[in-house]
Amino acid sequence: MKSWTKSIEIDVPIDEVWQYVDGDLAKMQEIMPNVVSYTPVTITDDVVGSVYSQQYREGNRVETYDVHVKEYINDYTHKKMKITFILANYFEISAKYELESISESKTRLTYKATNKALKWFVHLMLLFATEKTIVKFVEHIKQVAEKNYEMV
Repeated sequence: MKSWTKSIEIDVPIDEVWQYVDGDLAKMQEIMPNVVSYTPVTITDDVVGSVYSQQYREGNRVETYDVHVKEYINDYTHKKMKITFILANYFEISAKYELESISESKTRLTYKATNKALKWFVHLMLLFATEKTIVKFVEHIKQVAEKNYEMV
């Protein structure tokens, strides 16, 4: 299993950043344009335990998998969501977004991704995986959030 964590400060209020993590499909697609659909399957009152069917385009292929919400906090100054899913029966992936309000106009985003190989032959792929994708992802969230907030 491999794990990466990256934090970044975003010059946008916490609720503005949160909408990209826990918002509608259009907002999600702004930070993850390859997500084709995100449909509720099971919704719980406290969000934890909810399941969504997600489709993700990779080249000409579209993968469909169930996303399970494992942790969820939506307080005024602290927000957190952890999701897990199995990708192509090869990887068990978890993604955790944690947002902390630094001030009324600044948010700290900490993103943690974990990738566990489910087949012996995909362990090799994980050996060469780096944090580059995670770094680019949090920088992209910052760029999108700050650009869109400026336009408001």
